[in-house]
Amino acid sequence: MAGTFGIAGKVCHAFFLNLTGRVVLVSQPDQALRPAEIIGDCLMSAVPPLVTQTTTPPPIIIQQLPPGSFWLHRWFVRLLMIALIFSLAYSARLNSEYRMYFQQDDGPTERFRSGDKQAADKIAVLEVSGTIMPPFTEHFLTAIKHIKEDEHVKGVLLVIDSPGGLVADSDQIYRKLVDLRKTKPMFVSMKRIAASGGVYVAMGCGEEGKIFAEPTTWTGSIGVIIPRYDASKLAEKVGVAADSLKTGEFKDSLDPLRALTEGDRTLWKGILDESFQRFVNIVDENRKELDADEVKGLATGQLFTAAQAKANGLVDEIGDEDDALAALQTKLGLTKARVVEFSYPVSLMSLLLGSVQAHDPETQFRKLLEMSVPRAMYFCGNVPAFAPLWQSAVGAK
Repeated sequence: MAGTFGIAGKVCHAFFLNLTGRVVLVSQPDQALRPAEIIGDCLMSAVPPLVTQTTTPPPIIIQQLPPGSFWLHRWFVRLLMIALIFSLAYSARLNSEYRMYFQQDDGPTERFRSGDKQAADKIAVLEVSGTIMPPFTEHFLTAIKHIKEDEHVKGVLLVIDSPGGLVADSDQIYRKLVDLRKTKPMFVSMKRIAASGGVYVAMGCGEEGKIFAEPTTWTGSIGVIIPRYDASKLAEKVGVAADSLKTGEFKDSLDPLRALTEGDRTLWKGILDESFQRFVNIVDENRKELDADEVKGLATGQLFTAAQAKANGLVDEIGDEDDALAALQTKLGLTKARVVEFSYPVSLMSLLLGSVQAHDPETQFRKLLEMSVPRAMYFCGNVPAFAPLWQSAVGAK
């Protein structure tokens, strides 16, 4: 409730009942009364003053653990890490055995190499690189199977840069290539060296295929070798003698601690001759320019340059990989082709499993025993008897 009154025209007074129930008197000399201002002043008087209160923060208590607990914690973490590593290694081994039992294989990885990326028709490039032996053999055979089942692959270019390898592995690859060429025409491109087993697998292209060799290619070395060293005289000097318990005359044949007998030489000559004759027959069947006698004349183990190989009928053309690809594409009648290649990336599981096996005493003992196993090779050069084993161990890691 508000009201006004005047005294002698000098001072105007106003009273206002504010929100607190108190009467407020406002006077303004010689001025007209302004009720809005009076009401505002009254409202402000009703607002209680701000109260600032300060509080003390709670104390922080730091408790220090005794030294023994810290070291116990560190050793506990280390034990957990060791247990985790062994668990991963054991799981990798179980997974590998599981995949081996059920024959699960993810197959090779296909990658673009050259040509038209949008073309539906493909030319597959198969590379034979390095020594022909496990684990390369298994990967290569899987790639052949993959190509055979791919209907978009119209032809195959076999690229060889190898001094050869094991007799059995070279023959396995050759026979699968013979089966593949029935549906996929095949040409060959020889690079730095394509010798011995490299020549053997090159014959997989057949009489209808063409073999290209680069101008600096070395090829040939047709023949068989079983690496061996005679350490009998050295053993005699140091007082070591071979004294194996055996049930037959030839059970310890090729023992490096004793010299070969005439019986040993006769035995192994028969084995070598059979492998050699097979090599000669393979070349004879797949090179229409050569007959068996001409192949035997070339099968002295010697190497030939690209020009010499062409003159002797071992290759068809002097040219590089691009020349071989162009010729194959023309034979296939393809105006556009996507050239692809295949690889086998090393998985984390393989690395872990290889690391575990490398420190396994049984694995080391088995590798030691395998060093004495005779190995017939279509290989260029004289190699140490343990070289195939060493390369196999390195390749498996």
